Amino acid sequence: MVLPYSAEPATDFTQEENKKAFKAALENAKNDFGVKRPLIIGGEHIETDDQITSYNPSDKEQAVGHVSKATQGHIDAAFQAAGEAFETWSEWDPKDRAELLIRVAAIIRRRKHEFSALMVHEAGKPWNEADGDTNEGIDFIEYYARSMMELADGKPVLDREGEHNKYFYQPMGTGVTISPWNFPFAIMTGTTVAPIIAGNTVLLKPAEDTPLISYKLMEVFEEAGLPKGVVNFVTGDPGVIGDYMVDHHKTHFITFTGSKSTGLRISERASVVQEGQHFLKRVITEMGGKDTIIVDKTADLDLAADSIVSSAFGFAGQKCSAGSRAVIHEDVYDEVLKKAVELTEELTVGNPVDETYMGPVISRKQFDMIKGYIDIGKGEGTLKIGGETDDSKGYFIQPTIFADLDPKARIMQEEIFGPVVAFAKAKDFDELLEIANNTVYGLTGSVITNTRENWIKAQKKFHVGNLYLNRGCTAAVMGYHPFGGFKLSGTDQKTGSPDYMLNFLEQKVVSEMF
Repeated sequence: MVLPYSAEPATDFTQEENKKAFKAALENAKNDFGVKRPLIIGGEHIETDDQITSYNPSDKEQAVGHVSKATQGHIDAAFQAAGEAFETWSEWDPKDRAELLIRVAAIIRRRKHEFSALMVHEAGKPWNEADGDTNEGIDFIEYYARSMMELADGKPVLDREGEHNKYFYQPMGTGVTISPWNFPFAIMTGTTVAPIIAGNTVLLKPAEDTPLISYKLMEVFEEAGLPKGVVNFVTGDPGVIGDYMVDHHKTHFITFTGSKSTGLRISERASVVQEGQHFLKRVITEMGGKDTIIVDKTADLDLAADSIVSSAFGFAGQKCSAGSRAVIHEDVYDEVLKKAVELTEELTVGNPVDETYMGPVISRKQFDMIKGYIDIGKGEGTLKIGGETDDSKGYFIQPTIFADLDPKARIMQEEIFGPVVAFAKAKDFDELLEIANNTVYGLTGSVITNTRENWIKAQKKFHVGNLYLNRGCTAAVMGYHPFGGFKLSGTDQKTGSPDYMLNFLEQKVVSEMF
């Protein structure tokens, strides 16, 4: 019997037993440092001479491991293997597929610290962020498995005299998952398992900065008995295989999480029907945000400051949901800013192995980009705290607050994806909403208020896919907060929603006369 879904609980690191176990996992993870991981195509492990090296962003000279680079020839072979696997996998009873994936979740749950510890080293995630990433991956599997069970028998439709009708769902074929580095396990897992639970097969291309955690999922798939070719692990250079996978005439769907520019590029390329392609590709994208917390004059100001700081600086602001803008009513602006600076002064930055609040940013590329935005911010507003950077050992940036920004300033408009938050003020609630809505993005937002009328207005007028009252704008929980944004934040298919599995299914109607 499959139990009802419930979210995986967070590890309580205030308990000495849990702390000791996680420290041991962090040490054990080092035993695999430098190991080479192969491609996996049709169950075959293929090692290439050309490799991607994954470095520890806290210690930029430390190679955590290596993965093989796929060529376009490998991609063709992966599509062939996936197509062959689809012929049998798609015929499995949906409940059998779901139960196999629940077994996958159980294995990960038993090895939870192992997965989280690797992310501390490979992605620079603090303990609680890494634990949350692993938990969310488990949640995706558990939730989508149950969603498929509910869809397994289709939905009722009406019959007429002499006619019997059935409405049911069937898998589509082979698709491509292109996953990000910021939630290297959770998002990668969710966007891989949803299609396969639905009966499809997948080519998985993880981010170049965090491929090793994806390989761990492949290990679990093999241990659980997932048939060969259902998921094919193809790491490589985006310039060599990225467009090729998107364009491929055998690609039925593409799931992508990443930058707006890349997401728009994928959407455009996927719209072209290639020679030999006899269907339209489905594209499911999540393309980031420029998320705003608005605070009115009736708000709890301590709550407001805490919500801003935690949303801006959790995982060094490297979340599409990160609160990178704080728009405050002019009557309470100075006090909220002062409280936020005081809270930021208490944050610790360093190697997350040492239980720091913030770790590094992921790479040299991101470090340089964020540093550039800090320089821009110094010309656009007032630097209140932070702004310092240090790349002598790893890619560390101090949590940074800029004040007194024009709502149309670059650091108020452009996604920075780092520990930088910009403050602006407004004269009334309507102007707070106007500023909150003045970007091309529409992912998350928060309203800190004790005025019910303002909250009701915000529900209608604050144009984001996920809106929160009197809390931060990050930390959506599977099954509680289906996640996805409006405008150029993505296609708003809402991961973790009752509807998400429909992205990977075709609806079919069969009418029988008798």
